[in-house]
Amino acid sequence: MKQDKTAIDEKGIKARKSENFSEWYVQTLIKSEFIDYSEVSGMYILRPSAYGVWQEIARVVDQKLKKSGVENVYFPIFIPEKFLAKEASHVKGFTPEVAWVTESGETKMKERLAVRPTSEAMMYPTYAKWIRSWRDLPLRYNQWNSVVRWEFKDPTPFLRTREFLWHEGHSVFATEKEAEEERDAILPMYLEVLKDYLALPGIVGRKSDKEKFAGAIASYSIEHILPNGYAIQGPAFHLDGQNFAKAYGIKFLDKEGGSSYGWQNTYAISTRNIGIMIMVHGDDKGLVIPPRLAYVQVVIVPIYKDETRGKVIEFAREVEKVLHENFRVKVDDRESYSPGFKFNEWEMKGVPLRVEVGPKEADANKVVIVRRDSGAKSDTDLGNLSQKVSAILDAIQQSLYKRAEEFMVKNIHSVKDYSEFKKVLADKGGIIHAPWCMGQACEDKIKEETGAKITNIPFNHCPLEPKCIYCGRRAKAMANFAKSY
Repeated sequence: MKQDKTAIDEKGIKARKSENFSEWYVQTLIKSEFIDYSEVSGMYILRPSAYGVWQEIARVVDQKLKKSGVENVYFPIFIPEKFLAKEASHVKGFTPEVAWVTESGETKMKERLAVRPTSEAMMYPTYAKWIRSWRDLPLRYNQWNSVVRWEFKDPTPFLRTREFLWHEGHSVFATEKEAEEERDAILPMYLEVLKDYLALPGIVGRKSDKEKFAGAIASYSIEHILPNGYAIQGPAFHLDGQNFAKAYGIKFLDKEGGSSYGWQNTYAISTRNIGIMIMVHGDDKGLVIPPRLAYVQVVIVPIYKDETRGKVIEFAREVEKVLHENFRVKVDDRESYSPGFKFNEWEMKGVPLRVEVGPKEADANKVVIVRRDSGAKSDTDLGNLSQKVSAILDAIQQSLYKRAEEFMVKNIHSVKDYSEFKKVLADKGGIIHAPWCMGQACEDKIKEETGAKITNIPFNHCPLEPKCIYCGRRAKAMANFAKSY
């Protein structure tokens, strides 16, 4: 038992979430065996539990996209420099982050190849070949891949990494109206996935022109508030208008016999949202994974002495058989660790439910169920176990979302003037909802003086106040400001 205590102390999370948020986050990810460091700075290894979460997110999003008529494709990871240079504002936005391939073996290449930071420049020259007539539209393709953006700021697992996983949708429509209709379908789909799977609420709205995607005419985002008071962008959708179509020659013969440029959209959700999920739901014990995403949803821990080991292990396997058809379940029958050590370890890993079985449970054909989110215990017999586990997992999912939503609402602060803005930002953090003239000069000055930028202009907002908080001129929008990742 002494050995177990030492192992727990060495493995346990030392930092407290409320005291040292950044250190708590890194310790939680590493000590829970969710991720590991690689030999390349800013690139991380997703271990089975982390990759399992991403696979489940990808499965759900992919299913919803296919149902809406989107088809999957795959384009190469390397992009010729001549393609990347065609859309000026786009390439300007990505140039500082692009990684280049310049040699093959010991031979210099005639043209540099960009390692994919995003796929517009690779996909759209091909789209221009494929699209000839209005009959070829809409073209709605998506690909699942990794991208590389050589960030020079401090890397943070999931939130700011040099390689990350995502899907990227790239659509072409004949009309602007159709492109906007896709926006009005995709953003609610992301909100649904965030709520039903990641248990995350979000604030949806339009980005300012300064913060929009390079090359787009308008960008839309879902923003989250983190426990440290910072905001962070989640999924995004970009109305690209005809900018890329004109740059890459995506033209088609329209119904009237004329030549028209396509109207395009791009949109994505990435592994960044896994980090957001961990930060929002995790606690001082470690990860708290929403049940619908957990790689292991139920862990069964046998509790026995030498003389009862056989009976208890046999019963644990019976419990596993009852659960394995409907849940992702694991029996922890390791002999070298005590039940106490196992409890702590699985709590740190964020497994939603722990099922305890001992000699008494085996004799009574019952189990004890412990919730990860609240620590609440209950018992049930084997006949009702599947129904009980299903109900508790649903309750955990809903409870995590409700708690996160209450936190988000509590940390959105409406203000009317700049002095109040600065005070609330300094004292409380979170998102500051304030009137803005929509001038970039004010946006720049506010960021320069306070460190807060516009996260988005939310669709759901307070009544418009008359004056911009910074310049005092007529306000044109209620914008959300925050210190942000």
